[in-house]
Amino acid sequence: MFPPRFSRLAAACRLLFTFFVLLAVAPAALAATLTGRVIDPDGRGVAGVRVVVATSIGTVVDRETNANGEFQVAALTGGSYEVRVLADGFQADPITVTLGGDETRALNLPLRVSAITESIVVSAAQIDVPLSRAADSVAVITAADLEARQIETVADALRLVPGLAVTRSGGRGTLTALFPRGGASNYTLVLVDGIRANSFGGGYDFAHLSVADVDRIEIVRGPQSALFGSDAIGAVVQVVTRRGGRPRIDGLVEGGSQGTARATIGAAGSNGDWSWGAGAEHARSLGYRGVAPATGEAVTNDDYRFSHVSGTVGWQRPGGADFMVNGNIGRDERGLPGPFGSDPIGTFAGIDRIARGVDDTRQIGARLTHPWSARVRQRLEANYTDLSGDFVDQFGPSSSGTRRFDGRVQEDIALSPAFGASAGVELLRERGSSTYVTGGIADAPVPIRRGVTGTFAELRYVGHDRLSVTGGLRLEHITRDSVEANYGVFSARPAFPAQTVDSLNPKISASYLIRASRESGASTRVRASGGTGIRPPDAFEIGFTDNPNLKPERSRSFEVGVDQQLAGGAYSLAATGFVNSYDDLIITISRVLRDASRFKSDNISNARSRGLELEGAARLINALRARASYTLLHTEILSVDGLAEFAPPPFKVGDALIRRPRHQGSIDLTYNAGRVTAFGEMTTRSRTRDVEPNSGSIGGFFAPGYAVINAGGSVRVAHGLDVYARVLNLADRTYEEILGFPALRRSGIVGVRIAASR
Repeated sequence: MFPPRFSRLAAACRLLFTFFVLLAVAPAALAATLTGRVIDPDGRGVAGVRVVVATSIGTVVDRETNANGEFQVAALTGGSYEVRVLADGFQADPITVTLGGDETRALNLPLRVSAITESIVVSAAQIDVPLSRAADSVAVITAADLEARQIETVADALRLVPGLAVTRSGGRGTLTALFPRGGASNYTLVLVDGIRANSFGGGYDFAHLSVADVDRIEIVRGPQSALFGSDAIGAVVQVVTRRGGRPRIDGLVEGGSQGTARATIGAAGSNGDWSWGAGAEHARSLGYRGVAPATGEAVTNDDYRFSHVSGTVGWQRPGGADFMVNGNIGRDERGLPGPFGSDPIGTFAGIDRIARGVDDTRQIGARLTHPWSARVRQRLEANYTDLSGDFVDQFGPSSSGTRRFDGRVQEDIALSPAFGASAGVELLRERGSSTYVTGGIADAPVPIRRGVTGTFAELRYVGHDRLSVTGGLRLEHITRDSVEANYGVFSARPAFPAQTVDSLNPKISASYLIRASRESGASTRVRASGGTGIRPPDAFEIGFTDNPNLKPERSRSFEVGVDQQLAGGAYSLAATGFVNSYDDLIITISRVLRDASRFKSDNISNARSRGLELEGAARLINALRARASYTLLHTEILSVDGLAEFAPPPFKVGDALIRRPRHQGSIDLTYNAGRVTAFGEMTTRSRTRDVEPNSGSIGGFFAPGYAVINAGGSVRVAHGLDVYARVLNLADRTYEEILGFPALRRSGIVGVRIAASR
């Protein structure tokens, strides 16, 4: 149960929520109308593309064109608007229009072929902004991308994004971590329709993040604590699910190697003021069924099961309030045979046939956006998350969990057509628990309770689509409740009083269009950004320290990049250089350091990462697209605070961080010509420093590099019916993403996909 203060916070948010729902039905005096037609390079109307009408406080209306490529936006107030078209494989120049109070304006919006598809992203600023204007390193993976590449999980999609190192400890459903730009595996904030999905302290297992009803995945690299506060220390991954548009339903059934089977179904649409979206997925796999390379022992419990359901319901008054409720429920279960691959020092103890884990996820959120006028908008959000995990092994059962409530109030103001501002406050209350974090003589579990109040402000400037500047600031007021003492032999801890930490996190970013040609589509844009991030300690770090003042880990980052679209818009190149520093890293102190600190865990370690990200995209012909990426990353451990040229053993100053490859790249081809779609991709990385898989010791252990090829294709056999197949690890390479955990060998999947729309 949450403490009384949590209940009072929840009651206050419910009261505010009711208040703004009543505001939503208030009458609005809106009269102007915008109509138009979207046409392809041959002058034909394009159906089913999105037309976005926005001001300096973000999107006002989002419409989809009809069968003739036409759209209509009614009930607009007089003022200045920007109109953008979002169409896969195409771009259109944005158009700025100024409407009178009762004016009707007609537009013609021509498209041109492009290697990069425009998108509206919600994760790079306090409002939604066009991808082409975002000054941060932002990648968007659309539903069309996921379908063309037959991607199973979000983690598989992230492998094609530069700067992100994805590591999976074996086959399907095994622990999957993301290391952003040399940061740690708990440095990425994960959001699903704006709801935080991370566990207490920032950890997240990407193995179970479904793509069943995904509209797009947004990835913002670099610290984003000025926007999202705690845990956004290295990157933000936001999954946006489908909602609205023409009513449609789709699904797939597939199966193949390792006893793998998967089925999904999804639906979305609109009817009048109402819109909806929903999806469900069930998957299972027997996993590895061979013999352990270490001993030849049979592996029999590498099985995996996963189920997930999500849904969104929204109501939007034309030109007025937008109300949305969304939620998701998931459950996964997996056998955990342990590391049965590489055994560098001969300590493999055999297959663990007992270990098994079960995780449950429950999340629900609501959001109300109310425009008081064309220049002032108010947003209210409330979300609840309940994560629980149960684990059993030879030592008995254990459990862990996170419960979180967060509410947010935000004001967006259009100061002028060029200037916009946002300000607000976010309240978060969370509880982390584990069977291993105990207290009292009875050695009973003790939950760790924490509250965060984030007060934020942001100012944005857009000057005629050439210069855009965004500056933001967020003050995090972090409070941790008192923690009772523990007298256990292995985790002795004195009683901790309540703790308060204040952290100011700034961010500034700028983008400048050096030159652009509307005729050819060629353009050159430079961008730069800098900011800080913060991650408070997790339940284990608090539970296994003697330090009552354990501080959050922090990051500072700067990046600069250039984006180049070549003549015709069919080719694009991007390069980004970055420098990150990580301070107050929490480590467990060895005996060698007893003279430096008396605590078992403390903020004494520091690290740095520097790198270069290269990206390229090309539309070689109308049907064939190519993408490539490369990341050069240098990480190093810095000296312990106060002890020059001395690093936490067994590391030395200058050693690379574990599981961060120095070289990493991908090549991706997709072909789409009428009834036939095909893809081929290769991902590769160099060797990485790792941990000895059985004893957990560090020092001198490396996971070799590898290159993996996947390929597949589909054929449309009837309207709305596709048959497809893919082969993973086409060359049947033997490799380990994490030392000691063999990855899947060559495997095949076949399936059918259905889709219907009205």
